[in-house]
Amino acid sequence: MRLVKALALTGLALLFACQTTPPAVIPQTPILQVPQIPSGPPPKPKIALVLGGGAARGFAHVGVIRALEQEKIPIDMVIGTSVGSLIGAIYASDVNSFDLEWTAFQLEKEDIFDFGVLNAVTGMGFAKGDKLEAWVKGHIKTANIEQMKIPFAAVAADLNWGYKVVLDKGSVARAIRASAAIPGVFQPVQHQGKILVDGGVVDNIPISVAKAKGADLVIAVDISSNLGNPNITNLLGVSLQATNIMFALNVEQSKKAADVLIAPAGIGDVGMLDFTQKKRCMQAGIDATKESMPRIRQAIDTWVAARTRPASTTP
Repeated sequence: MRLVKALALTGLALLFACQTTPPAVIPQTPILQVPQIPSGPPPKPKIALVLGGGAARGFAHVGVIRALEQEKIPIDMVIGTSVGSLIGAIYASDVNSFDLEWTAFQLEKEDIFDFGVLNAVTGMGFAKGDKLEAWVKGHIKTANIEQMKIPFAAVAADLNWGYKVVLDKGSVARAIRASAAIPGVFQPVQHQGKILVDGGVVDNIPISVAKAKGADLVIAVDISSNLGNPNITNLLGVSLQATNIMFALNVEQSKKAADVLIAPAGIGDVGMLDFTQKKRCMQAGIDATKESMPRIRQAIDTWVAARTRPASTTP
C-alpha cells in the first residue's frame, strides 16, 4: 500500500514539473530585407515640345524636330505660340520631319501675308490673315485640333484683358491664325467673344501650358531675336520691333521652367519677315538640338531612375 502511494506521489510530482518547465526557445533566423525589383518595362516620361514665337526664325523649329526625330526622342505633346503653333501643328498632324522640312522650304512670305495699306487703316493690321488661314487648311489635312495624332495646343492672347488663351479644340487653321496674329501686322481674330492676338504678347514660350496638361518633361525652343535694330524706317518696322521686345522680355521669365532649353545660335539677326534664311535657321535648329542631346537624355534618365529605384521590404 505504501508502495502504491509513493508511486502515485512521484507521478504527480513529475506531472507538475512538466507543466511549470518553460518551453525550449528555438532561435529564429533573421529575415533579410530583399529589394523589390520592378517588373515590366521602365516608365516613360510624357515629353512636351514647346515652340516659341519669332516669325521667320521659326524655320529653326523644323531643324529641332528633325534632330529630335533622328535621335529617337519621343514627343507626346506639342504646344506652340505664333510661328511655333504653325510648325508644331504641321508636325502634330502626323507628318514626319522630312515632309515637314519639305513643306517649310516651299512656304513663302507671299503665301501667308496678305498685306494692304487699307487693311491697316480699317482693320487694325497690315495683313488680314485670310491667306494664312487658307494656307493652313490647304497643307494640314487635320481640320480639328482634337483629331491631331500628337496632342496639340496653340496659345493666343486676349487683347482686351491681357489673358493667355489656350486653343486646344476646334479649327486648327483658326487657332494658328489667332496665335500668329502679330499686333499691327495681322488683324486680330474674333473667337468666342474674345479679340485674340499673337500669344507671344503674354507668353512666348508657354511652358506652363505644357505642365498644366500633364507633361513630365518639357523641351522648349527659344528663337528670340537680338533686340538691337537700327533700321526701323516705317510703321511696319515699328510694329515688328515692338513685338520683338515683348517676346524677348516675357521669355526671360518663362524659359526658366524648361527642363531643357534649346536656343539656336546665330539667327538673332534674322528679320521677322525674312524668308530667305530658311536653310540657315533650320541648320541652326539641328545644331542646337544635337548639342543639347546629352542634357535631354540626362533629364529622361533622371526622371526614369527616380521612379524605378528598388523599394525595401520590411519584415
